[in-house]
Amino acid sequence: MNTIISLITLALALTLALAMKPWRLLRHAGLISPLLASVVITPWLWAMPWLHHMPLQLQLSGACLIALVLGWPLAVPVLCVVALIAGQLAALPWAAQAEMALWMGVLPATLSTLLGIALRRCVRPHLFVYILGRAFLGTVLCIFASGVLAQWLGGQQQLQSVDGNLALVGRWLLAWGDGFMTGMVAAVCVAFKPQWLATWSDRLYLRPGN
Repeated sequence: MNTIISLITLALALTLALAMKPWRLLRHAGLISPLLASVVITPWLWAMPWLHHMPLQLQLSGACLIALVLGWPLAVPVLCVVALIAGQLAALPWAAQAEMALWMGVLPATLSTLLGIALRRCVRPHLFVYILGRAFLGTVLCIFASGVLAQWLGGQQQLQSVDGNLALVGRWLLAWGDGFMTGMVAAVCVAFKPQWLATWSDRLYLRPGN
């Protein structure tokens, strides 16, 4: 049943994302390199618990970073492709790939996007709000929330043999790892490669008065 729900949710998210014609973002050559990096590097992060025997099988997600870099409409299909590649690397059944795509990718990316919209509406757009609020602390909260939902709803079957409290502690610590990674990459890109961030705008975040 969980697999069916995951597939339906993924199908809805993918349909909505494709309806926004995300390929138009690729007209900007600056997003080609981040997209390729996402497809090449992220599958190894997702497949790592199955490639190496780990007592607590948790991994970095990178989904919030991908959503920050590519924008939600383009991030959703990319994260689905990442799950397929990770599944091939780790020799996972298709049901596990679907759950991975949802809980590790699409859900945290969606939460991160919604949080970014809320910050823009409720807080004045500012450089530090973008980096510290959305990229760093926002990633921590979204990754942890996704992990908690996955645990409560029975997603990510590899954690069912782990004590629930220990799994929550592990998810919380890994969420901070994702937050530091996303915040650091966002800060570097804002300073040196703003064209690599589809969600960044000099006009919005660096306007006079901020």
